Amino acid sequence: MGRRRWRDGVGVLAVLGADGEGVRVPLEVASSYRARTRGLLGRDSVDGVMLLTPASGVHTFRMRMAIDVAYLDRRLNVIAVRTMRPGRMGLPRLRARHVLEAEAGTMGEWGLRVGARVEVVEGSVESAGGAGRQD
Repeated sequence: MGRRRWRDGVGVLAVLGADGEGVRVPLEVASSYRARTRGLLGRDSVDGVMLLTPASGVHTFRMRMAIDVAYLDRRLNVIAVRTMRPGRMGLPRLRARHVLEAEAGTMGEWGLRVGARVEVVEGSVESAGGAGRQD
């Protein structure tokens, strides 16, 4: 299995349930150093979720809002979820390869919890019709 590399851009995140069906959420991918460093800084809100890749930890210094953070392993399984207030430093997770950031409280609504699996579909939100596996 080769390494999957994403490019900065948009897409759709599918949070898969036990039945294989899932919630689909607009996604913003931050894979370049510059995009990961900027992340959600300076924003008052986020429409959907941001994927930081590669990443194993985050901070909320200079953020204007509390965020939910989900740490993903290389197979896109959720290994930890937490809510962080502004001005906090999150501890890096050893197995984490990717990090999702969203407004506080939204990940629970989507059913995103430890053990859940997500899939990423790159491209415009309108053109990303099905949730395909990206490794």
